[in-house]
Amino acid sequence: MSSDFESYEQDFGTLTAEITNKIGRIPKLGGEEKTQLVLNVDKQLEEVRELLEQMDLEVREIPVQSRGMYSNRLKSYKQEVEKLEKDFKRSRIAYSDEVRNDLLGDGGSSSEGQLIKLREERAHLLDNTERLERSSRRLEAGYQIAVETEQVGQEVLANLHGDREKIQRARERLRETDTNLGKSSRILTGMLRR
Repeated sequence: MSSDFESYEQDFGTLTAEITNKIGRIPKLGGEEKTQLVLNVDKQLEEVRELLEQMDLEVREIPVQSRGMYSNRLKSYKQEVEKLEKDFKRSRIAYSDEVRNDLLGDGGSSSEGQLIKLREERAHLLDNTERLERSSRRLEAGYQIAVETEQVGQEVLANLHGDREKIQRARERLRETDTNLGKSSRILTGMLRR
């Protein structure tokens, strides 16, 4: 069980190292190349989140006496992913600031206050986008659980229907047996009287 967890840890280390490297390159790129790298990092962050979910499931299966150590490691990995996500968001903002400076020039008419306001608005929009993405993932997971629950419910209903039919057949056989026993009893009583 713990060997699976350690395998996930190795995958986690490899992925986070790649993500860290790519996040460092984002502010230096432009255009389509930057867009592709951002999409790639976003996809890898999703893979890391799924990996954390697998690790969480593994920790739940580990015996209680060993679970504490693995839980602490998982907690630190989750904190590391949160930090990566913040760094990723900052790298996208830094890139946007460079483009703005290129467009406005160093002596542009825009004041420092406006730049700060734009930066804050962009950060706020990115936060909202991430919240929407997380909510969408939660909704998808909830929908999947609902579908699975519905399937289980249908199977249970089918089983109950089958059991009901068996019980009704058994009850019918009992009635027939009772009727036959009654006839037999009457015949025997008649024979005894003769």
